[in-house]
Amino acid sequence: MKIFLKISVALVLTLIVLICIRFGYSDLDLDYLKTKYAQPPSSFISIMDMDVHFRDEGNPNDSLPIVLIHGTGSSLHTFDAWVEDLKSDRRVIRMDLPGFGLTGPFPDRDYTMTHYVDFINQFLTQLNIEKCILGGNSLGGQIAWNYTVEYPEIVSKLILIDAAGYPLESEKVPIAFRIARMPVLNKILTFITPKSMARSSVESVYADKSKVTDDLVDRYFELTLRAGNRQGLVDRMTTDMKGNKVELIKTIQSPTLILWGADDLLATTKSAYKFQADLPNDTLVIMPNVGHVPMEESPTESLAIVKAFLE
Repeated sequence: MKIFLKISVALVLTLIVLICIRFGYSDLDLDYLKTKYAQPPSSFISIMDMDVHFRDEGNPNDSLPIVLIHGTGSSLHTFDAWVEDLKSDRRVIRMDLPGFGLTGPFPDRDYTMTHYVDFINQFLTQLNIEKCILGGNSLGGQIAWNYTVEYPEIVSKLILIDAAGYPLESEKVPIAFRIARMPVLNKILTFITPKSMARSSVESVYADKSKVTDDLVDRYFELTLRAGNRQGLVDRMTTDMKGNKVELIKTIQSPTLILWGADDLLATTKSAYKFQADLPNDTLVIMPNVGHVPMEESPTESLAIVKAFLE
């Protein structure tokens, strides 16, 4: 029996070592990531003891800039296609949220909604933004509408793209999100992160999997390996989102576009209809054959809807 136990332990340890060798990844060098993902017009600004990665593009004389906020596990690059078009006559600002992209984690590991709203307020204050059009996808949408509740005088119009906030009735959740919520396993996630997991997670939020390219997966995967981001994802997914004021959505008076993918399995259209019911001044557009990230999956079609709303 003792020999059998020793053999079993040895096999388990060997398996763990092999998994670590096969799927374990060290954090990527920040200079390498900046060289690849922070080329001009990228800039960095100090906020809350973080070096925040952002881009401020387009018409500098635009008095009503568009500010865009990405979702969990993503980065400012998710809006690349939109910005390429919008910047010809508008000012467009976007940032990597704390915990993601090149910004890296909150030093205090506080991922509550109150903290995120405070971060956005400090960011806009430092850029001297007194009024803007505010948009966000998923977590970014949740931050956007919570910010609007707190600072209604600053938000001229609101764009919610498959936004979070109501209790989710998900039909499918990215595997990385599921593991990040599991005790013990989420600790392993901070150093064992298979690239296949990144691909699977991205594909799960697309309706058309053929649009998930190798370059897209590489970007998501490599930015996940920015020092602190894997722990940041775990902290974000296990944080009680204190300050999420869903009961105050009805008080938002800013004209609001609710833009949703009909095939979003993470935040289903049930949430879209809840926003429509609660917002007093809204426009709801549901895009067929689109998933959780319309600005990535169908950038031309989704931007046309946004432009129509803005004009």
